[in-house]
Amino acid sequence: MPVVFISGTGTEIGKTVVTSAIAASAVAAGRSVAVLKPAQTGVGPAEPGDAAEVVRLAGQAVTALELARYPEPLAPDTAARRAGLPTLSPARIAEAARQLSLDHDLVLVEGAGGLLVRFDEAGHTLADAARLLAAPVLVVAPAALGTLNSTTLTAEALRARELTGLGVVIGSWPAAPDLACRCNLADLPGSSGLPLLGAVPEGSGALSPEAFRASAAGWLAPRLHGTWSPEAFRAAWPA
Repeated sequence: MPVVFISGTGTEIGKTVVTSAIAASAVAAGRSVAVLKPAQTGVGPAEPGDAAEVVRLAGQAVTALELARYPEPLAPDTAARRAGLPTLSPARIAEAARQLSLDHDLVLVEGAGGLLVRFDEAGHTLADAARLLAAPVLVVAPAALGTLNSTTLTAEALRARELTGLGVVIGSWPAAPDLACRCNLADLPGSSGLPLLGAVPEGSGALSPEAFRASAAGWLAPRLHGTWSPEAFRAAWPA
């Protein structure tokens, strides 16, 4: 699993924090890690983007690479067009990930928003880049009501494109989960057909880097270099 693409079921649901947690856990397990952010939108030229946030939380041992930056918080294709800047092709994204994989045990490619957000004028998406590498895709999903539909649609889109869905991580698990959140713990794997591989507590991105790194492995399943157990977690939050 040298390259893993990380996509969400939407935007602002915790992709960067999940990416940071995987990176931190992999580094702690002795892996060399790189994070690739193909398109950073909504961030000014001198501001830190998502890749820099991963390095801040997971540590300086992580290599970070950003391919393009667009000032407006829009889909990459739209943001590039409005800024008069070149778009990104799936071939360029895949080649950047491949090059990073030559020197790193694990390359995490963090998308923008959902799986089918457009990156260029031809309508190519993160899924097209993942197909070029035959790389698995990890889905980051919210916990609340509505997540069964959006996560299942994302999983179906992966299967329709003959891509491997690695699993689902809940990007922000509430401190006081309601009934829908607790039921979704049991229902997400059956609905999406993907295993549940973690749940990151809400507010984790606000932890100090030291506290974040010390806790990250406890939020993720062994397949993501962690110690988290879906069975134990569901038992702690019964519906």
